[in-house]
Amino acid sequence: MSRDPVSATETIRPEWAAIDQLPTVELLRLMNAEDRTVPAAVAGELDRIAAVVDAVAARMTRGGRLVYAGAGTAGRLGVLDAVECPPTFGTDPALVVGLIAGGRPAVTAAAEGAEDRTDLAGADVAALALTPADTLVGVSASGRTPYPLAAVRAARTAGALTVGLACNRGSALVAAAELGIEVEVGPEVLAGSTRLKAGTAQKLVLNLLSTAVMVRLGRTYGNLMVDLRATNDKLRERARRIVAEATGADEAAVDRALTATGGRAKDAILCLLAGVDAPSAARLLTASDGRLREALRLARP
Repeated sequence: MSRDPVSATETIRPEWAAIDQLPTVELLRLMNAEDRTVPAAVAGELDRIAAVVDAVAARMTRGGRLVYAGAGTAGRLGVLDAVECPPTFGTDPALVVGLIAGGRPAVTAAAEGAEDRTDLAGADVAALALTPADTLVGVSASGRTPYPLAAVRAARTAGALTVGLACNRGSALVAAAELGIEVEVGPEVLAGSTRLKAGTAQKLVLNLLSTAVMVRLGRTYGNLMVDLRATNDKLRERARRIVAEATGADEAAVDRALTATGGRAKDAILCLLAGVDAPSAARLLTASDGRLREALRLARP
């Protein structure tokens, strides 16, 4: 039986065969030097990442969702990115979703056999009832992991936009998707351990993707997280700083605005900059689809 060729991320580099004999600091220097190559590899894919961002944002403007699908490290990174969107950008938890082979238990416990279960991928995608407004991003270091590959195929059949994110060129995952991102990171210092450079590359790309999409959707004001959910003392203090930075208002005015708006920083900023009350700010933001700059324009005809 023929075997698939070894991918770059699985390649064994002979010159690293004695890393277990290196002094600790030399081992760390080697790993750190390899890590420094990852941002440059991501930079080479920025045009393709930008195309994905614009396509996803256009669909989410129409009510679509962003879904990640992966196994192992790739799946966990997708889940991580998804669960961080609500507190950071004030999104509904159903708007950005992470699917992982083996389900939620696989987030905290290895479920390596689940990555081969294409039937699970089909069922997980079917449960979401994807539409043409949705986007599914399959994430896999090798680009041939069965779970994300099957998820991409199922999503494409459902009419959703599909994206493949891999760390090898010419991957089956990218070939199956409509749009592709291939961050070629090369062999790992620990051969085949794609939680290292490949995992770092995937994390960087997902950071870029979700953050840029939310910026395009008006979920920020400049570089301020105006839609954050202030659910603890640290975040309530951050909301105060954000409102003060955006408006230049003094502490008392900031506190009054936040109290009036139920702690919503974006509404408080609009109240202070446009001189409107909290109900008017809410109406203006609804009329502008949550975009603060547009709401300010509407408030100042």
